[in-house]
Parts: sequence; structure tokens; C-alpha cells
Amino acid sequence: MDPLSLLPLARATRPSLPLAAAIAPLRSGKLSACGGGGARIAPTRCRRAARMSASAVASETPRTEDAPSPSPSGQEQFDWLDQWYPFAPVCDLDPRAPHGKTVLGLDVVAWFDRGAGEWRVFDDACPHRLAPLSEGRIDDKGRLQCVYHGWCFDGAGACKFIPQAPALGPPVHKNSKACVASYPCVVQNNILWFYPRAEQEYKDVLQRKRPPLIPEIDDPGFVTVYGIRDLPYGYDILVENLFDPAHVPYAHKGIMRGIRKKEDPGRVDYDKEGGGPIKMKIEEANTEGFVSSQERGYFQFIAPSTLVGSPFAQPQEGKKTPRILLLFFCVPVAPGRSRVIWAFPRNVGVWLHNITPRWLYHVGQNLILDSDIFLLHVEERKFAAAGLDNWQKACYVPTSSDNMVIAFRNWFRKFCKNQVGWATPQVDQLPPTPTKDQLMERYWSHVVQCTSCSAALKAMKALEVALQIASVAVIGFLAIAKGTLVTSTVQRAAVVSTAVLCFAASRWLANFIQKNFYFQDYIHAYK
Repeated sequence: MDPLSLLPLARATRPSLPLAAAIAPLRSGKLSACGGGGARIAPTRCRRAARMSASAVASETPRTEDAPSPSPSGQEQFDWLDQWYPFAPVCDLDPRAPHGKTVLGLDVVAWFDRGAGEWRVFDDACPHRLAPLSEGRIDDKGRLQCVYHGWCFDGAGACKFIPQAPALGPPVHKNSKACVASYPCVVQNNILWFYPRAEQEYKDVLQRKRPPLIPEIDDPGFVTVYGIRDLPYGYDILVENLFDPAHVPYAHKGIMRGIRKKEDPGRVDYDKEGGGPIKMKIEEANTEGFVSSQERGYFQFIAPSTLVGSPFAQPQEGKKTPRILLLFFCVPVAPGRSRVIWAFPRNVGVWLHNITPRWLYHVGQNLILDSDIFLLHVEERKFAAAGLDNWQKACYVPTSSDNMVIAFRNWFRKFCKNQVGWATPQVDQLPPTPTKDQLMERYWSHVVQCTSCSAALKAMKALEVALQIASVAVIGFLAIAKGTLVTSTVQRAAVVSTAVLCFAASRWLANFIQKNFYFQDYIHAYK
């Protein structure tokens, strides 16, 4: 899976990856309304112990000439806690309920504060008995209520009501221990971001530092489709994979087609998948990321989460040209787990964007993600066995098509010591490998997080039941009406055919639901 690989097209219309990227908007889905504007930073009355970043400067290792390492900078290191992290697209957040996620090892909950008209991000733990607030509800006064014992909290994290406390007794709810840690948050580009420090000195961090801003998303001439999915491999594997265009025609065979190159002097052996040399040059490499210029387009890594690029060259100033941006936000969840949020702003294919359901677009997106999930999950474990410090010794990367991968691995080694700076103590050991159907399941990793796919699944299940009822009802009608209303053989045949068609349609729909919303295997040998 690389940035261009998440733009699926029918094979007959995919002569090359850049062309596929250019046409892909015509297959995009309809975006449900997303909240815009910026949410003010949620104030906090509760302090949390300061956390130290685990990142540090690593020693030198060999590197490829065309993919230079970030420049040495003495004791400079990447501070994972001094960054903004995307929580979810706002269009996938129901303001009527709290939403829990893990980011950087932190269990956090987002909820909509009706009184202030803003989203809030809290620790996902009630201070009473540490029950998850994400399982709670928004009460009739617009407060976040813990459903274990009914404690209620306002938008600042202050406890406003403890049902078990006597009305005329001491105001125990005002004790600082009754507060919930509240994190700075902001809605930008229709995505909810949060900053993983809850100490009082960070409440105004937005004035000093903001999430990466993508102007095209807010441009009224552009339309954008969002998506989100949890993945069973770690942050570094996700970023590395998105930076690897060479795997597309092989790992995604049958879904994506590679870039068909012009004649390569001296080459006599070609394959039908369409692989070939890819030239790219790494520039501006430092602790904040790097830029890769390519034959077609460019990509930029804005550490730690944002990957932005385009299959087209940068537009000339003041000149309107067809544009599509590829945006991926890579979220470290926990060791061996990550989350990708994607957004594709573009100023072409706008009319079809307005008539195509968003869930249909996600069907293709998830198939692409499925096709290399198992490969990446196993690869991560082999890297762990070899040791990430030995990555360049364990892997043979002699071609320029791996330059972005090498640049990222050098950045991760030099500025992060080959590890994420988790906000909470983490065990470095990877979780056990589940079965393949569990690795590739779509329901919990995507559908429950996506309002469009959840609504489509609910509607299709209802239609499936309706078709089954219709098939039984038609047969019942035939039995009752035999010899009265239905007298001819032709009429009876028509009624039976209707029943059979309803039943067959229900079975086809059940299979469609299973493949596209729960699990669909991808066997490379048969592609």
C-alpha cells in the first residue's frame, strides 16, 4: 500500500498509476457533512505527571546515496509529545455519543460539548473507579456522564455531579481528584486533532503550534473524501509501506496496475505486472521530516503523522490546473498497532463526488488495504527478530525505488532511536499473531468507525431480511391462492420465479455484506 495505491480503478481504465490517481476522483464517494472551523482548546483544571519522550539520537548506519539520511544535529531528538495527533474525521464522529480511541498509547475519549459547541478530548477513565468514559453518555444537561456510577463532567474536565454525595454534605465533587484530564484539541481541515499533554502550561499550545494545515481541503473549489481504518501492524511499518510505490503492481495485483515505463536501455526482461525503475530524490531531510521529488509528482513527510503528495507537479502560481492531493495521517496506536486516516482533496470529478455514496468508495479502499495486511504483519515480526538497529544490514535495498523507505528509516533511527515515544509505559513485545481472518477483518477496524459504512450495512441487512420475508410471503400467497386467484400455469410459474429471485437476491446480498463489511480473503497466488 503506497499513497497512489489507495486510488482504485477498474483494470481496463488503469494504464498507469499517475493516470489512475488523476481519474480516481470519478470513483470517489459522497462525503457526509463534516463540521468545520476550529474548536477552542479545551481548558483543563487537572494536572498530569509530565512524561518524558523516549526518542533519542541514534548512531550512524550505512545509507543509499540517492536517499540521504537526515543531517546530524548533535543531541537533537524528536519529541513525540510535542505534536498534534489526528483523532478522527469529524464526519465520522456522532455528537450524541462519546468516542474512544487509543493514540500514542493513551486511551482518550472525544465528545461534543453542546454548551460550548465544541469537541473535547479527555482521558478515557473516570477518576472514581477508572471505568471507560467512552462507554458513557451525554446527559440531558450536555455533560459527559460515566455510566458506571453516574458521575458527570463539564467541558473543562471538572466533576459537576456525584449522585452518591449528600446534597447538604461537603462538595466532594470540587476536589481536584474528581477531575478528568482534558487535552488541547482543535478541529482543522474537518479532522479533530488533539495534543497529548494535559498539564496547565500546555492549555494554550495552539497559539504556539498548530497541526499541519492543508489549504486545499478548505478551498470551496475542492471536494474531499475521508476514510479511517485500524491496522494490525505498527506505525513505522505503516509509514514505510506508504512510502513504497514499487510494491503496488505486485502486492495489489488485480486491484492496481504499475507504472508502465518507457523503454529502459539494456533491459530485456519485463513482467506483465508493470514494475520498473522509479527515480526519486530526497530533499530537505531533518528532524521535521523530508521531501521526495519524483519523475511524476512529489511527496512530503511532516513528522510524525502527515504524508502529503500528488501525482502531479506543483501548480504554477495563479494558474488553475486539475489537482488531486493524497493525504495520509499515520497514527501510532500501540506496539504492533496503527491507524491510518486518509483524505483526497481534488478539484476534478466534483459532480460524481456528489452522487456516489462514500461507502462504495471505501469498499475499494479496504480491498487495497487488505491485500498486503498479512505481508506487513509478518514483516514487522521479522524486523523485530532481526532488530530494527540492523534494518539496513538485514534488508537489501539497492534501487532508487526504495529511497523514501530508506529516508524514513534513517529519520526513525537518527531522531527516534527506532522507537515511538509512547505517552504511557509500553511493553516493546509485539502482540500475538491472530488468525488471518482476524487480521483482515473490516467490521471493527473500519465499519464501526465510519458513519457511511455503518449506515450502508444497516440498510443492506434490512434489505436482506425484507427479501427473505418476501420470498416466503410469495410462496405463502401461492399456496393460499391456488385454484382461485392464480389459475394458470404461467401465473404460478411467475409467482414461483419471483420467490426464487427474492431468495437468490437475499443470498447474493448476504455474500456481498460479508465480503465488503466483515472479511474478504486475498490470495496472491490466484491473482
